[in-house]
Amino acid sequence: MIHIRVSSGNYVFIMQLEQEKSPLTCQWFLDRLPYKTHMSQGRWSGKAVFARLGTTAAKIAYESATSFPHPGDVVMYPGDGLRGGGEIYMPYGPNMFSCEYGRIAGNHFLSIVKGAEQLAAFGELAHWHGAQEMLFERMD
Repeated sequence: MIHIRVSSGNYVFIMQLEQEKSPLTCQWFLDRLPYKTHMSQGRWSGKAVFARLGTTAAKIAYESATSFPHPGDVVMYPGDGLRGGGEIYMPYGPNMFSCEYGRIAGNHFLSIVKGAEQLAAFGELAHWHGAQEMLFERMD
């Protein structure tokens, strides 16, 4: 089981890769670690933050895709060429993964195993104070 340390300021989350559910997505993500991005409040989805991926994930197929991830689940939308690029999406409360064109789905590839109690506070920080830098690193 592979764990990922995700940090943003004073917030630290330990996540596990969901390799059985989304093996291609997990490998795609592992190949990019360490990965630094900014997480912003989602505009269409409810209580969730997201990071834009551009078209870098467009060749990944859907695996365990969902439009209704639970807080603590992290999903990756690979993009479809019609609605724009991909995203990493992390809900912190009630949500439906959406874009301006309607509902979309993402591959569940990470789950928070430690630090979930901080998730709502982190989401509210991004909501009220703008994009937050976030670093994903493999734990060995």
